[in-house]
Order: sequence, then structure tokens, then C-alpha cells
Amino acid sequence: MSGNAAVPALDGNGPRLAEVRRRVAAAFSADGELAAAVTAFSPRASQREMALAVFDTIAERGTLIAEAGTGTGKTYAYLVPALLAGGKVLVSTGTKTLQDQVFAKDLAVLVRALGLHLDAALLKGRQNYLCLQRLERARAEARLPSRQDAAHLRSVVRFAQVTQSGDRAELAEVPESAAIWPIVTSTRENCLGQDCPRFDDCFVYRARRAAQAADVVVVNHHLFLADLALRDDAVRDFLPAADAVVLDEAHQLPKIARDFFGTGWSLAQLSDLAQDTRALGLARAAGGAAWVPLSQDIDSAARNVRLLLAEAGLSVGMRCAVEQVRHGATLREGLAGIDAALSATEAAVQRNAGRDVEFDALAPRLTALRAEIATWATALDGPTRRRSGRMDDGADDDAGDDARVRWIMVTAHGAQFHETPLHPGAALARARAQQAQAWILTSATLTLAGSFAPFVADIGLPQARTERWESPFDYQRQALLYLPRPLVSPQQGDFPERVADAAWPVIAAAGGRAFVLCSTLRAVERVAARLKVAMERDGLRLPLLVQGSSTRRALLDEFRRTGNAVLVGSVSFWEGIDVRGEALSLVVIDKLPFAPPDDPVVEARIRRLRAMGRNPFLEYQLPEAVTLLKQGVGRLIRDERDRGVLMILDDRVLGKPYGRTVLASLPPFARTRDEAEAKRFFASPPPICGA
Repeated sequence: MSGNAAVPALDGNGPRLAEVRRRVAAAFSADGELAAAVTAFSPRASQREMALAVFDTIAERGTLIAEAGTGTGKTYAYLVPALLAGGKVLVSTGTKTLQDQVFAKDLAVLVRALGLHLDAALLKGRQNYLCLQRLERARAEARLPSRQDAAHLRSVVRFAQVTQSGDRAELAEVPESAAIWPIVTSTRENCLGQDCPRFDDCFVYRARRAAQAADVVVVNHHLFLADLALRDDAVRDFLPAADAVVLDEAHQLPKIARDFFGTGWSLAQLSDLAQDTRALGLARAAGGAAWVPLSQDIDSAARNVRLLLAEAGLSVGMRCAVEQVRHGATLREGLAGIDAALSATEAAVQRNAGRDVEFDALAPRLTALRAEIATWATALDGPTRRRSGRMDDGADDDAGDDARVRWIMVTAHGAQFHETPLHPGAALARARAQQAQAWILTSATLTLAGSFAPFVADIGLPQARTERWESPFDYQRQALLYLPRPLVSPQQGDFPERVADAAWPVIAAAGGRAFVLCSTLRAVERVAARLKVAMERDGLRLPLLVQGSSTRRALLDEFRRTGNAVLVGSVSFWEGIDVRGEALSLVVIDKLPFAPPDDPVVEARIRRLRAMGRNPFLEYQLPEAVTLLKQGVGRLIRDERDRGVLMILDDRVLGKPYGRTVLASLPPFARTRDEAEAKRFFASPPPICGA
């Protein structure tokens, strides 16, 4: 994929517009360019219609929100018109898996099929790339906490000598969660930019320079929103330069946008800052201050706050709105202790300014972190007037677009302090209004019982054109929805065990080949334990794969390899996973995935909608649950030859009035409540394609 773009950007009118539109339509015909070059391509009216809608949106520089049911072929449906329309195209995906697939597979196939010559670039966030400057410092210091970390560092050093991209995903032998990665990658706060001695060799900036020059750039939503939120000067120019922006897996945008249009800091940042202060101080200004005690004071103050949170009743995994934190005054004193430690360090750094560019970069990091912590100390004092002039008491009752909530999440080794906007769609809408290019937002799960209204309201784009195409799969013949009799109530204390007991006969009939999708990690452990007992009792030793026992990628590889495994997983397995064929023939879903109502963001959004006189359950809680449910359901049937059973065990599907909306949002499965019929499905021959 090299050379110049095949065609310039469309001008929005004239004979060339009609000519290119005809070519887009022809490309999807039975004797078109895709049929001639793409293995197993079959023309689909829905794919062609979506491609033309995308093309018209690009020509008009408009906004299209498109739901394309599983199997429509939406990737080709947006890439073909975008490529033929010319100009610069920015494709953003919700997951790195799809990002890699679009870049490495789909783009390459289509460029060849359409006879185009263009430059394409894959771009990820900076923490995905090795930082040569920080790697060099890590090698020089040689102060790693464990032998495993030292071994990982040696692997990274060898990797740095051979890699062309610096993308850490290429180094499979070092796990994604390895402690070495934060040490040898950079963040927006500690990156030196053009002042870095290794700037010319920097993998991040080389990737960004390539992206600036490319005709097609493939990013993910995190990087796209970092650009949109103007959080990173280095990527700020991508969005305005694009003629067309495609946002795939768009159902994830509202949630990710809440993170990126918010602010926050963590105790882990303090640890990183203390470590950098100690290392750089000793290396660049050894006699300038007592760097070791200064860094120890920061670490000690951070540990004290972690203990204070525990004393306030916040355990690992808890999320708590700031106004609900017990002993807020004591916690405020803990934050004051952090500020005192940072202030002393900041003064020492400023006294030694000018010794080294990397050392000097500590000062703005200290200043910014102190400012952020100061706003939290104020919030813990009670209601205060924010700079914008509105009141903020942690969960803002203001029904305006700028309403925010402050909340704390405790982790195994620290805590995170967040300020989250309750309506990120307002910021997205403002950003959209400033851009002249076309926007195409697409996913298989954007509607609630056929309505775009909840998503459109959440994303803040009420003027967008909306289109919907059903999946071409024959769900009546390929799949069966099994709702056991009786269904289980999630309110029962032994709900996970009841889920396992109800699912086991069907899992056994399927010979494994099953995903059991749970709504919580705690349920994963209990369901898996019960299934293990059932397997041993019945002498059916199926491979049992449990989330947390290995990485997601390793579990999926093992699932595909064995062909008869049972994988029990939580939310991370509900979407972004593609297992085709007989290896996955049963999907069991324990309950409707409603977000916990006591989550601080959920609670604040509910309160905000009520203050506006709206119905938070119907407009927010139910649509979000159905979107995630549809993602989980979508794991079952991935192509025309797939077949399987979907099993949902939550009694609310049939017992609550909103259950009708839930079922109306799912594909049109054949349906049964008879366990014997569900078992027989696996013994029956597959349908004849086209019959």
C-alpha cells in the first residue's frame, strides 16, 4: 500500500461524483471488483446499500449513524466508498483487535481489489510504543524489583535492536501486564517531545509522521478522542486534516468519551513521579537535594492516603462518589500531606533547573499534579464554586451539559481519582461542529428495539442521518434462543450456582464448545467452580477455561485449539471476539448486564436525568444493558455456516414489562423453553445454505 492517493477528494458535485458513485455500487455486484479479487465474496444488498449511504455522506460532508447487523460486511461497506472517494481517511475502532484487522487485512485486500496505490498507517497511543530514552535510563539504573522484571528488561532490550515499529504488541514473550512496560514506555506527562535526545529515533513520532503523510490512518477510539479533546498537541492535527472520519464499534464511544473529556489522577502517578525524581535527581543533580528522602516522602504520603481510604471503608474494586466518602476531612489531610511532599520536591527541582531537559520536565509534572490534587482537597471540604461558576458537590445536580461527578476507585495497589462528565455527547457535538469532514458512526449494536433515539441522545448528534440494515443471517434456521423453565432470579443468593446447574445439561449436550458470559468477575469464579464439580461428577472432562487464569488472547487461542472447551468470562469477553465454526456453538448469558445503580457515575446520571424530568431507566440504564447484551449475543453466529444455541437465564426477560423490549432488540432467533429441544439442536443436521 504505497504511492500517492488514487484520486483527490470529492468536490461534492459534478460528473465525477456520479461516476465514482456508480463504481462504488458496481464494486459490490456479482461480477464486480470485490467478487473478482476477494475469496468467498458474495453480493449482499444491505452491504451495497450501506456503501452508497457512506459514499453520499462523504460527498455531502455529513454525519451518518449506521447500524449494520452481524454479517452485513460493514468494514468493506465503509472502506470501499471511503477509498474511492479519495482524500484523507481516518478510521477509528473500539478495540485494538479490530484496529489490527482493518489495517493488516481488510485494507490490504481492498487496495489490491480496487487497484489503488495509497499510503496507509497504523497508529496507536504512545504507551503502546517502546520509549528508547526511558529504556536507556532503565538499563543504566538496573534497579528492578524482581528477577522476572530484569528478564523482561533483557527481552525488551533485544526487541529494541530489531523492531521497526517499536510496537510492544510484537513482543509476545513479555505479557501486556508486565511491570516493565510503564518503565520503558512514555506518557503524555513524562514524554520530552522534541527536547528528547532520542527524538529522531522515537517510535511514537515516527509513527505519527507516517500517519500525517498517509492517505488512510487507522487509530482506536482512545487516540481519536485524545485528539478530539486536544489532550495531546502531537496528534492534534490528525482530525482537521481528514476528509472522512469512520468510527467503527461506535457503541463504545459514549463510555470512552466520558473518560477522555474528564480529568483525573492516581496514586500510581505519584509512585512513577517519585521514581523518576529519585533516578533523575541522583543522575543529573546528585548534590542538589536529598532526592532519596524526597521521593520516599512522596511514596509515604501516597501510602497514607491508601490507608485512609481503607479506613473510610473503601475496599479494592469499590467506586465511591466523593461526597459519600466517610471521614472526608481526614482524607483531605492526607491529600495535604501529598501536596506538602510534592511542594518540597518541586522546590528542589526548581532550585536545580537547567541541568538537564529530562530533569527539568519534572517541574511541570509536579505543578500539574499539585493543581489537580488541590481541586480534590477543596471538593472534600464540601460544596464549592467551580471556575465555570456552577456548583460542584461531587455529584452535580445541575442538569446542564457540563454536569460532572467526582469519584474514587480503589485498586489493589493504589487508588484513582476521577472527574467524569455526565453528558460527553455535548463535547462530542461541539467538536463535530468544528470539523468540516464527513463522520460515519457504525456498529452492529446502536438501536434499542429498532430505535436510534437513546444512542443519538447520548452521542449528542440529533441532526445525523440514521440508517439500519438487518443481519443477512437466517437466525430462524441457524440459531435457537433457549429460555429455561423456570428462569432464575438474579436476586437469589445462589444465582451463580443455579446458572451453572441450568446450563450444564446443555453444555454437556453440546460437547463443550461454549461461552458462559457472566456479568461480574465474582460470578465467573462461582459458575466455573460449579461447572468443574458437574464435569467431575458426570465424568465429562471438558477443557474449562476461566477468565483470570491467563491472558484473554491465550484463553481464546486455547479455546479455538481444543474445539470442545468451556470458557467462563466476564465483560471483556462479551464483545470484540470472533470465533467462527463449530468451536463456539453455545453462548450462555447469566443475566441482563445492567450497570450497578450504586456506581457513582451511574447514580449521578440517574439523578441528572430525573432532575430534567426524564426517565433514566428507559433512556439510559436499559439501552446500555441491551447494547452490551446484543454484543454478547453477537458472539454466537459469525457467518452463514455458523449455528448454535443462545441461552439466557435471567427471569426478568419474561417477567418484567421491559423484557419485551429486550427480546425485540435481539436477532429473530427461533425460540424454545424446552431443554430437550435445546439439546436436540446439537444433534440435528445443519441447514442447507440457500435452502
